[in-house]
Amino acid sequence: MQQRVATWKVIGNEGGSNLDAIVAGCRECQTQRCDGSVGYGGSPDERTYEVGSVGSLRRVKDVIGVARAVMDYSQHTLLVGDAATRFAIEMGFKEENLSTNSSLQMWKDWENGRCQPNYRKNVSPDPRNNCGPYKPTSHSLKRQKSSEFVGKYNHDTIGMVVVDSRGNVAAGTSTNGLNHKIPGRVGDSPIVGAGAYAGNGLGGAAATGDGDIMMRFLPSFNAVMMLGQGMTPDVAAQKAIEPIVRYYPNFTGAIIVADTKGAFGAACHGLDKFHFSVASPSTGKVLVMETSCI
Repeated sequence: MQQRVATWKVIGNEGGSNLDAIVAGCRECQTQRCDGSVGYGGSPDERTYEVGSVGSLRRVKDVIGVARAVMDYSQHTLLVGDAATRFAIEMGFKEENLSTNSSLQMWKDWENGRCQPNYRKNVSPDPRNNCGPYKPTSHSLKRQKSSEFVGKYNHDTIGMVVVDSRGNVAAGTSTNGLNHKIPGRVGDSPIVGAGAYAGNGLGGAAATGDGDIMMRFLPSFNAVMMLGQGMTPDVAAQKAIEPIVRYYPNFTGAIIVADTKGAFGAACHGLDKFHFSVASPSTGKVLVMETSCI
């Protein structure tokens, strides 16, 4: 709830820009460690066609702030890993240890449990029963299934779409990614059009779920493009999810979509229900909405 209040304070009460509101809301969620997987101490590892993003950022708490710095202070779109950390330090962000007692215990429990779950395949020793180091074995030509380990409690993403008083649209995401992912893994959140997308005159979208699957379909980009074709946000959200379900019927994920007129919608799959929040001048309140999943 605090991230919604922080966002609304900027966009609703202070007359700030959509981009300021996105950063404020995601930053609040990073600080509050929403659902234990956004911000520090979680699973270790995120405007008018201007984009900034970071992936596999290390030792810096304010991920969304660094992503904005990439947009504001470089001509690049995506920086990753320790090089992104060096950039963040140059831009004045603080480098610090992000581990907590709970995250360290989580890692110890995972190691003592034969490194289960993990995301290796076609390696030896058998990753279903052993820790590494691993070596490659036979290569499988079968289609990769959506991960059975992706669920409500082992990952989450804070995704936001904001339309300011001037009609400018911004979208942003922040996440730690999947618990126990392979070091160096980058999911959908920092990938333009996958984790989030926005276009002035159209609207914006943000996604969460099995990023390794969802990023192959650019659902946020597709949803915004469908707004441009005249679809309503709820229909655009549903249409953006459908091709993923067609190829990966067991995947878990969701998307939120909003247009420049204040209409919104959401769609999801692999969950019973999906909750999201909406704030607008018409209500003056933050409302928690619910949608059933296909």
